[in-house]
Amino acid sequence: MGDLVPSASHYAELMALSLAEATARLTEPGQPFEVVEADIRGIPTRVWKNCPPTLRSILEQSKGFGDATFVVYEDERMSFAEHFAEAATFATLLAGRYDVQAGDRVSIVMRNYPEWVVAFWAVAALGAVVVPLNAWWTGPELAYGLDDSGTKVAVVDGERLGRLLPHLGELRRASLEHVIAVRPDDAHAAIGVPPDVDRYEDIMADSPDDDPHLPPADISPEDNATIFYTSGTTGKPKGALGTQRNICTNLLNLMFIGARGQLMSPLSPRAASSTTQNACLLSVPLFHATGCHSILVTNTASGGKIVMMRRWNPERALELIEREGVTIFGGVPTMAWQVLNSPDFATRDTSSVRTVSYGGAPAPPELVRRIKQQFPGGNASNGYGLTETSSVTSMNSGDDYVRKPESCGPPVPVCEVRVVDPDGNDLAPGDAGELWIKGPNVVKGYWNKPEATAASFSDGWLHTGDVARVDDEGFIFIVDRAKDMVIRGGENVYSAEVEAALFEHPAVADAAVIGVPHAVLGEEVGAVVVLRPDAVATADELRAYVAERIASFKVPAHIWISSEALPRNPAGKVLKRDLRAQVLSVEGAEA
Repeated sequence: MGDLVPSASHYAELMALSLAEATARLTEPGQPFEVVEADIRGIPTRVWKNCPPTLRSILEQSKGFGDATFVVYEDERMSFAEHFAEAATFATLLAGRYDVQAGDRVSIVMRNYPEWVVAFWAVAALGAVVVPLNAWWTGPELAYGLDDSGTKVAVVDGERLGRLLPHLGELRRASLEHVIAVRPDDAHAAIGVPPDVDRYEDIMADSPDDDPHLPPADISPEDNATIFYTSGTTGKPKGALGTQRNICTNLLNLMFIGARGQLMSPLSPRAASSTTQNACLLSVPLFHATGCHSILVTNTASGGKIVMMRRWNPERALELIEREGVTIFGGVPTMAWQVLNSPDFATRDTSSVRTVSYGGAPAPPELVRRIKQQFPGGNASNGYGLTETSSVTSMNSGDDYVRKPESCGPPVPVCEVRVVDPDGNDLAPGDAGELWIKGPNVVKGYWNKPEATAASFSDGWLHTGDVARVDDEGFIFIVDRAKDMVIRGGENVYSAEVEAALFEHPAVADAAVIGVPHAVLGEEVGAVVVLRPDAVATADELRAYVAERIASFKVPAHIWISSEALPRNPAGKVLKRDLRAQVLSVEGAEA
């Protein structure tokens, strides 16, 4: 894929072009980012002509980067050649010892370890379906994901294995046939491994091969590749079913954005002459589309170094930026803010940073100014995408981001967008309505949920649920969320799920979840609770009760106990905007 991106020196001779000029030059016939039309499930769709056909083809090419460092975790380092050999060995084991075939689901249930990367590529190269589960989920939530996806093999780290042990018997009676434990002896989460659970290090040691090769596989662009779970507005999380083409399209989307940025901005001497390897600080989980599709896949294809953190910490991030010569970092706006505001910032060498890229939550215009101030040679960018769009749909960067800091940029050329009214009619530029997206990055739908799929997808269009407007230059502005959710540090928390957990408490008569402003996280989860007559419960008791049922990041940080009924409209819907204003203005509320 490296030959798809013209060199920096090639662009250094060109004058800066406008957005329209740069897009036209890159996408015209014969150019690396030529756009053509293809039939995808009976729907004419714009696609990248030169898009890699499958994830396997990306993995095979990555072997060519040889001894260059690919993954750094703590004091461990893995080269591209070493990674390919380990992925090929694990793929051979999965296909032989565990009988994993095309279409079978294999779940990855672990924090960001190097083995996460190996497992992803091994499963994808077989044409099996990778199911990354949220490592923050509780045992019951993880068990739901394994059962709902029909997982055949689960690759689980020690901490997650501990959460799943009470559920393994029931899961084995369903579809789960094998469990492979990764780093179960990790000092942070040491756990005894049951005899019917295999150890990753043992099975890999039993398969020595001086020159491992990938097992044969017949994979097509429209084959199922991933199931990423996204929280639902009602009920349990839904599995977004992604294809090989979906994820490979995201790779080209990001490469196009980078190439267009070079055409639009005169290159600095450092950037034009630099031959150093790109190094990306992985500050988000790999079980997110951003971490997997936009960071893991892109760096695998382009020869970049991925620097992992055991857990996010801005001071540790600055240490790694200096130690590893990190060229790009970001994640969500919260993380960029924390690095900029860290007391260690002035003491660390951050001169290697060229890009601070983020998305997943609204970013204030002030963040752009601070990045420009504290990273003089760096470029800020803010993107928009969803799990259902396999990560990136649009990106705003460079001078355009300074000019329009509240926009998430124009869509990439293969993505079409519409802003529609409640009846699905197109609105005029500048008018706000629901944002719809169509493109080869839009997933097939939700795994085994035809009704939810029908509600969110029509004729190739994804109904995002986000309220947006598009200006006359094609820039997207996200105005509001149509879905009832809180975005906490980039994590979507759907109110209905938290409210359902609260309603299980015997003392709760009514409950409503709202977003509470937070300087670092953007929002925290808050809840207003009405107790049953004569019932007694404290905010701490309710928090502890909910924490047993849902992941910790969803647990309300603030709970107000109200003696009055919640405000509702004539249809019975809670007026959350009014409620939010009411409780946040009351001094001395119990929280």
